[in-house]
Amino acid sequence: METSSRSISIDMETSSPRGKEYVIDTVCGSVCVSVYGDQDKPALITYPDLGLNYISCFQGLLFCPEACSLFLHNFCIYHICPPGHELGAATISVVDPILSVDDLADQILEVLNYFGLGAVMCMGVTAGAYILTLFAMKYKQRVLGLILISPLCKAPSWTEWLYNKVLSNLLYYYGMCGVVKELLLKRYYSKEARGNAQVPESDIVEACRRVLDERQSLNIWQFLEATNERPDLSECLSKLHCRCLIFVGEYSPFHGEALYMTSKLERHQSALVEVQACGSMVTEEQPHAMLIPMEYFFMGYGIYKPVKLSVSPRSTLSPLCISPELLSPESMGLKLKPIKTRIPMKV
Repeated sequence: METSSRSISIDMETSSPRGKEYVIDTVCGSVCVSVYGDQDKPALITYPDLGLNYISCFQGLLFCPEACSLFLHNFCIYHICPPGHELGAATISVVDPILSVDDLADQILEVLNYFGLGAVMCMGVTAGAYILTLFAMKYKQRVLGLILISPLCKAPSWTEWLYNKVLSNLLYYYGMCGVVKELLLKRYYSKEARGNAQVPESDIVEACRRVLDERQSLNIWQFLEATNERPDLSECLSKLHCRCLIFVGEYSPFHGEALYMTSKLERHQSALVEVQACGSMVTEEQPHAMLIPMEYFFMGYGIYKPVKLSVSPRSTLSPLCISPELLSPESMGLKLKPIKTRIPMKV
């Protein structure tokens, strides 16, 4: 596949002065990529869930100081947005063909080729996790490892397909109405985070509600249509060449699917982390639960390099906190349950 020769580079003045946003033309249309960090470092690719972008999907994790140090010290992060999900995106024309999940996976290949990247680490949430898993199956030599949060792997069940069709029709005819927002928030967050008549919704849910108000409903509709026609990846999961680290919240609507996916993966190539009191968006509700497993995961690749000058006995990045036996290939078959957050070491 030929790579695009044209892109737009815009300096970002938000959370990182070094961040740049690129709009890259691909065979399947343009795709927005936000780049953070030193591009000489190993690459970490992210892909968000339906209706979200990297800010609304990964900021809870990446704004956590320990996680930010873990990622930016060891990686350059390439945040890929689904078409039309970036900030300020225009509405995709309804006459344009709806991209399939295969098209979206092929876009990732073109992004990697544009930046001259080889094999990369990947992290995705739900629909984004599915796209990255499909990418890893199609282009095995381009993926070092997968970090999947509340992932999908099967074709939609009849119930999910019908549910998505109702959501799709609401998006198409009524836009980002109140019902649509509630359905999407139920997809992302636990009941506790969403609140009730007696308990107000959490700050992260309030922030997400504002983000959804800014989304172009027809753009979300197109992504939903693509994922609702996704093929079943189950039979190919055992042939994945890379290791997989899977997180899922115990209240996620996709909890059962994450367990099923883990059962289909090679035991010594995968690990499952079930997180208590959490919905699908572990990156937002319980980001600290992801730190220790990711440290082990990265060290297994020889990528993780702790910050030498700033660690302390209480630091999440301290090598003293890591058990050597958990770095062996056999450890990838462990099921870690439950993990809420890291317990600081006592001095």
